[in-house]
Amino acid sequence: MSEHDGTAQERIDAIAAEASAAIDAAVDSAALEEARVRYLGRKSELTAILRGVGDLPARERGAVGAAANRARADLEAALEARREEIEATELERRLEADAIDVTLPGLPPVSSGHLHLLNRTRRDIADIFVGLVYRVLEGPEVEHDYYNFTALNHPPGHPARLVQDSFYVDPSTLARGVVNERGLPPGPQDVVWRTHTSPMQVRAMEGSDPPLFIIVPGTVYRRDTIDATHLPMFNQVEGLAVGEGVSLADLAGTLDAFAHAMFGPDRRTRLKPDFFPFTEPSVQADVSCFRCGGTGQLDDGRRDPLCKGTGWIEVLGAGMVDPNVYGFVGGAYDPVETQGFAFGMGIERIAMLKHGIPDLRLFFENDVRFLEQFS
Repeated sequence: MSEHDGTAQERIDAIAAEASAAIDAAVDSAALEEARVRYLGRKSELTAILRGVGDLPARERGAVGAAANRARADLEAALEARREEIEATELERRLEADAIDVTLPGLPPVSSGHLHLLNRTRRDIADIFVGLVYRVLEGPEVEHDYYNFTALNHPPGHPARLVQDSFYVDPSTLARGVVNERGLPPGPQDVVWRTHTSPMQVRAMEGSDPPLFIIVPGTVYRRDTIDATHLPMFNQVEGLAVGEGVSLADLAGTLDAFAHAMFGPDRRTRLKPDFFPFTEPSVQADVSCFRCGGTGQLDDGRRDPLCKGTGWIEVLGAGMVDPNVYGFVGGAYDPVETQGFAFGMGIERIAMLKHGIPDLRLFFENDVRFLEQFS
């Protein structure tokens, strides 16, 4: 063995001894990683010796290479053994520091959110009528003038159109024909944001013979002011029942069952005359006041402001379907022989009455303080 060969092996032995001491002295993972990089990393002396083996004389390469590889393998094994010891020690320390007291009460689960009050009220209304064997249908929010007005006994020029005939869609994109001199669509194919969900009355009758029992919830649009009780966009549920022998008494019984299910078994209902273009006769449905119990007075003798001292609260409009509506449908819906009733209610109004909410705008302001009351 040459003098150079002996010097290289001595240096390898010295590196191995120094590295072993550093590995044994490492007290945590960071110190152990520092030792690994120093003695086995790409820039370490031992790695440099291994890379330089090819430059040695042929007679020296075998001995030096074998010694360097043996030292590297021994150090890697020592590193792994020390890593396991350190990880076990660190785990034990973490377990001691993070010990869980199982006698403490558990944290409540974080809420994943809840339905908006309007959606909950809409579902409650639908559940009640599904229990009465009604089907739930949905219709287009952008509707033809024909279905929204004309087929519901609102012909052009009818006074009932004045407060609703408003949000027309650009006829150049969705309607046929041209606008008139006032810039408004002129005919039954023109398109308007629906002002009620009632157009589905005609659409449903066109697609199905009687008997027919449906409700149609959805969003509607009207030209209106914005205040505590009015908005240009709100939600409505329209109902239709058509069948043999259906009468106004059936309407009264249906609305009575709805009021009991929605507002409580103590509620009473009454019908009083009203007018709607697509029902004849038309009625307004009231329920006995929730606050005063129908007396019109509070416990202290003052006039109840909720029902304005009448003991009754207006809830919805209804009536027997006007025969003219059946005339637009035709087919199995003979205007002389067919009988049925319709009703419509605002979902916001039902929610306001049931929960005592004073301002319609609260539903749309997304104030968490308001919304969390109904979680």
